Amino acid sequence: MKDDGPKGFDLAQLLAERGAERYELHTKHLNHQLPRMLHTIGFDRVYERAEGAHFWDADGNDYLDMLAGFGVMGLGRHHPVVRKALHDVLDASLADLTRFDCQPLPGLLAEKLLVHSPHLDRVFFGNSGTEAVETALKFARYATGRPRILYCAHAFHGLTTGSLSVNGESGFRDGFAPLLPDTAIELGDLDALRRELKRGDVAALVVEPIQGKGVHAAPPGFLRDAQELLHRHKALLIADEVQTGLGRTGDFYAYQHEEGVEPDLVCVAKALSGGYVPIGATLGKDWIFRRVYSSMDRVLVHSASFGSNAQAMAAGLAVLSVMEDEETVAAARRTGDLLRGRLNALVGRYELLHEVRGRGLMIGIEFGRPSSLKLRSRWAMLQAARKGLFAQMVVVPLLQKHRILTQVSGDHLEVIKLIPPLVIDEADVDRFVEAFTAVMDDAHGGSGLMWDFGRTLVKQALANR
Repeated sequence: MKDDGPKGFDLAQLLAERGAERYELHTKHLNHQLPRMLHTIGFDRVYERAEGAHFWDADGNDYLDMLAGFGVMGLGRHHPVVRKALHDVLDASLADLTRFDCQPLPGLLAEKLLVHSPHLDRVFFGNSGTEAVETALKFARYATGRPRILYCAHAFHGLTTGSLSVNGESGFRDGFAPLLPDTAIELGDLDALRRELKRGDVAALVVEPIQGKGVHAAPPGFLRDAQELLHRHKALLIADEVQTGLGRTGDFYAYQHEEGVEPDLVCVAKALSGGYVPIGATLGKDWIFRRVYSSMDRVLVHSASFGSNAQAMAAGLAVLSVMEDEETVAAARRTGDLLRGRLNALVGRYELLHEVRGRGLMIGIEFGRPSSLKLRSRWAMLQAARKGLFAQMVVVPLLQKHRILTQVSGDHLEVIKLIPPLVIDEADVDRFVEAFTAVMDDAHGGSGLMWDFGRTLVKQALANR
């Protein structure tokens, strides 16, 4: 009988044998539009390894990550402290998720999180940002006995059905009705908030202190005044810090930029994972948790099968430890100020560049209608086909020519959003600004290759109508 050698699962061998099939496998078995989109815009790279704010392709070319996995990679990729914590927790062979005991790691992570949220008392751990929001919506409804949640136009709070009900963008909501009967107001519109609260059925307002779509911050004083109005009407303030939390904006939470703001519920996720293990957390006041979990009969009224698992808790503890030891929040503030300052200096230089905004390392670069006749005609061509194509024209050469990964901030927006790992340094800032300047130079003159690509995008946009 032939001996075929040792049996068992070998991940390295599997990747060596099948890794080159990645795009074909995705096309056949997963979301087939993703590889199609990546092929179309030339983003179909094959990345082999990553570390910190950089990754490398098979040829050894270095890429700068200004996207951080949509904010997940707050500490960059493969931070050694987080890696070691995960090795350690696996080697410990803990009796995890027995469901009928109390393991130490969840309590330790909750304790550490609450140090940064001294007005809050308790934590629920789930598995994602949308799950953290779902928890907050349920808790707010039950604690207040009211059905309706207010949210802001253009908000993004997740894509599960409850979170989708407070998603301010129709493109995500279309075709998934019926949703929960919640109500949108404009970010910063206190009069609209006041009108809705007078109806007496509002449980809470859920708000991103800085909206991910377009990178729009709540106007100064809005969160504090909204909180006062909500509490006067016995409703709650929910801060969605899934993307803005854990140092992204130069404070631990973005709501902390405004004195006196103390949300009743706070949602975090993304960067708490260390980029490894999905995790979501909903922090809240003691009375809310006591009302939801009001008796032993209700002990499992809200739970998550993988919530509080040891690997996620270990990753979260390691992330918070690194942030303290490396003073990540202060570093994000300094580097963000440097990057925004360098970019703001370009606004008067390029007529297509209209505004640079944001806080910390959450930055929006907005483009707009130019003044010169030649550029206006080209701009009009793009806008007639589909709004947002110029921003895409900038994102593509940043990757293809300069090996820098960025994203357009939302559908039909002429805004690029920068949410790099919080560990980028001055050299990375220099690299990005130099590349962005070169792309802007091309857009305002030069060879016209960018505009040739723009015409390609126009054809694709028209074909997709």
